[in-house]
Amino acid sequence: MNLSNLDDIRVIIVDDEPLIGSALKQLFELEGIPSLAVSTPKSLAEHLHLNWPGVIITDVNMPQMDGISLMGSLLAKDKDLPIILLTGFGDIAMAVQALKQGAYDFLEKPFNNEHILDVVKRALEKRELTLENRKLKRELESQSLPGPRILGHSPGIEQMKHIIHQVIDMPADVLIEGETGTGKELVARYLHDHSIRHQANFVAINCGAIPETIIESELFGAESGAFTGADKTRIGKFEYANGGTIFLDEIESTPLSLQIKLLRVLEDRRVERLGSNKSVPLDIRVIAATKVDLAQLCQTGEFRQDLLYRLNLVTIPIPALRERREDIGLLFLHFARVASSRYHKALIALNAQQMTQLTAHDWPGNVRELRNLAERYVLLGGEAAFATAINNSVNLNSGMSLQQRVEFFERLLIEEALSHNKGSIKLTMEQLEIPRKTLYDKMQKYELDRKLFIQ
Repeated sequence: MNLSNLDDIRVIIVDDEPLIGSALKQLFELEGIPSLAVSTPKSLAEHLHLNWPGVIITDVNMPQMDGISLMGSLLAKDKDLPIILLTGFGDIAMAVQALKQGAYDFLEKPFNNEHILDVVKRALEKRELTLENRKLKRELESQSLPGPRILGHSPGIEQMKHIIHQVIDMPADVLIEGETGTGKELVARYLHDHSIRHQANFVAINCGAIPETIIESELFGAESGAFTGADKTRIGKFEYANGGTIFLDEIESTPLSLQIKLLRVLEDRRVERLGSNKSVPLDIRVIAATKVDLAQLCQTGEFRQDLLYRLNLVTIPIPALRERREDIGLLFLHFARVASSRYHKALIALNAQQMTQLTAHDWPGNVRELRNLAERYVLLGGEAAFATAINNSVNLNSGMSLQQRVEFFERLLIEEALSHNKGSIKLTMEQLEIPRKTLYDKMQKYELDRKLFIQ
């Protein structure tokens, strides 16, 4: 019985009679439903994470742990998990009571194959809907909570957000890949602030900014007298992050001599301060970030391959700004609003030429460069800011088809009008000379929320 990875399994059958489990497994897999049959319920609840996308079928009478007790332990972890009980004739009253306690359904033995397939398919549909609603609720909450927000609706950003929300509460370590200025620390903070670890410390350390002579004591800590100048015990970054998250930025800059020690800490989840023989157990999530191809560094011997394997259990790539041009207008508006509030200066809407320049630029500095431009725009005005920051000779939206360009500029014009009219639908439809329904349809198409434009 392998319970190490159940994410691809959609039905788990728990029955102490192997023939029943085997028959049901075969029935479901003939219908294309990945299944697993187990004869004991021991430790099953421990291996199912909160958002496991499947259904449990369990016998009621089992010697090791009865199905009602198993249901209780599973529902305590996830109250919405569909659990179907298999009952003998004498268990009907118990099964009816179990429905009141949260069971999805019960089936009498001997069961009808068509009926059990129908029940399981409906349960899987319900599970899918439940998880989708959870995801939407979580995303809505994340946009309203204080802390970092991930703005944008381009395909690359949507894919990135999907990965983030898949792993946000899992203990797996994460490797974030992205060019300079794409927002690697923001993604790391988002992962921490919206996870179950958010009340503990988020500790960020730039591996490229700490001298090699002290980086080991910075990460792992040191006892008094461990080396010259260590006049008192120092808690390292890993120990300080215990219970929370440690973010190792520019992990590629870690000296080779330290990489083996870092690997041991990641594998053992224990750390020893310099000068100490006592190890401290760690309950942390490790998020590393890099702006280079670590696999390439492994080939040249500049980075340990075993450390890379340990770090990239989950990889989150952040698209460069030039790969998500449809998000540029929204991001610029957000940064300009923040700057307007900070510097107490009025925010003047971009004109069409400035918006064209924004979207045509290749943004080698990515989101950081865009944010700096937005701040200069608020402080100095459009003419001065754009004259020094944007190369006007860039070919407009290279690589985009005619239809893509039409939709691109249509979205920009609607964003500009919404911004100018501070989110007013009435004023926006009058300015664009389009009916209210047309405006709503286009806002829905381009996923524009008027609340983002209210000042």
